[in-house]
Amino acid sequence: MANTTNAPATKVIIPCRISFANIWEPKSINGSEEKYSVSLLIPKDDKATLAKIKKAIEAAKEAAKEKKWGGKIPPNLKLPMHDGDIDRPDDENYAGHFFFNATSKDAPQIVDRHVQPILDPMECGSGDYCNVSVNFYGFAASGNKGIAAGLQNIQLVRHGERLAGRPTAASDFVEVEGDDADELDDDDMDFLN
Repeated sequence: MANTTNAPATKVIIPCRISFANIWEPKSINGSEEKYSVSLLIPKDDKATLAKIKKAIEAAKEAAKEKKWGGKIPPNLKLPMHDGDIDRPDDENYAGHFFFNATSKDAPQIVDRHVQPILDPMECGSGDYCNVSVNFYGFAASGNKGIAAGLQNIQLVRHGERLAGRPTAASDFVEVEGDDADELDDDDMDFLN
């Protein structure tokens, strides 16, 4: 259960599947400043989470109206939420999902189900199911105005099938019979021939 005591209206804990998880080291995208980032995939039928996100985005609009946008909400505001069926039609992992990206200059804390720190990058990454805390905020930069999502912390809930361009060892290899190299036959060691 999420701890929401005294949380601002712009903060949401989002149960989701994570993708493009640059959560262990910051990365520059197209020459931009290095940031930690993650794409959050929310099933379209998760109406409760989607309603919380919408409410937090509306709160961020109101907060930015005076501070960033001169007292009024711009008509062509850039919003963070995207439809996976429309914006990523060739990626089956995004089908039936809404998604948005969350970023931060600071490293997120990454914890397990018992809120104990995860220190091994192989333990949490793209494809895993997580609770992710984000804070929505308004921006005005380079002529663009909109709402962005700030990445805060990540809780691993359960592992999912990895979403990465790299194959797994299980997909590359088959089990080798025998206990040690002395028992291997010629087929196991084709490269020696």
